[in-house]
Amino acid sequence: MLPTFLIIGAQRCGTTSLYRVLARHPLVLKPVLRKGVHYFDMAYDRGMPWYRAHFPVRARASRLEHEYGCRVQAFESSPYYLFHPLAGPRIARDLPGVKLVVLVRDPVERAFSAHAHELARGFETESCFVRAVGLEEERLAGAAESLSASPYSASTAHRHHAYLARGRYAEQLARLEPLFGRERILVVDSGRFFTEPETVYDRVLAFLGLPHFGTPVFERHNARPRPAPMPGAFRGELARRFEPHDALLVPWLGAEPSWRR
Repeated sequence: MLPTFLIIGAQRCGTTSLYRVLARHPLVLKPVLRKGVHYFDMAYDRGMPWYRAHFPVRARASRLEHEYGCRVQAFESSPYYLFHPLAGPRIARDLPGVKLVVLVRDPVERAFSAHAHELARGFETESCFVRAVGLEEERLAGAAESLSASPYSASTAHRHHAYLARGRYAEQLARLEPLFGRERILVVDSGRFFTEPETVYDRVLAFLGLPHFGTPVFERHNARPRPAPMPGAFRGELARRFEPHDALLVPWLGAEPSWRR
């Protein structure tokens, strides 16, 4: 099988939690090894047979379709797809008709969470969040252009140090809209997902054309302890910097982002 939908990001926005609850749906099949295959960003040189091998065989889906009388869908979740400059065009070319699910959260909290995450995984050496943000522009200079010019290359800084850039969600969605159309992209406010999980889950199922089965269990995953609190003044400065970017999310969400209310 190949995926009919993808969770493509954003990083540290609840993608694992949504992946886990969707993977329990009887008509949804997950990858056989891990939630994120990272084919369209980090492994595109391996080719489509390699990618297809990560998903269940069609015979399994046929048995489920016979049992439930409904179409079975496959998916994966790779949060770097949203940010990588080549992932969108590759997905559009290789998975025609695929639907995309994007989760967004307070970009200030997302950045702070991402720093703790990268620090714990050893990809970040600067333990001070404020200093790491100060280094971002220099670290990312030319990285996107380099990835585009050398399609099978990788950039540690682009993948692991883009604390503010990854939170400018509307910029990334604007790149995807011409490729997929707005009707094939669902943007989910993670704040709503964690406070009203049933309502958001039903919206995701409706977008994917999946029936509601059973009682889903909603859990939060991959929380990271923070090395130190974020200074309040710096938090306010970042919130002001993100304000125009957050405003551009309103048409995608159909409402003001939860962190701006």
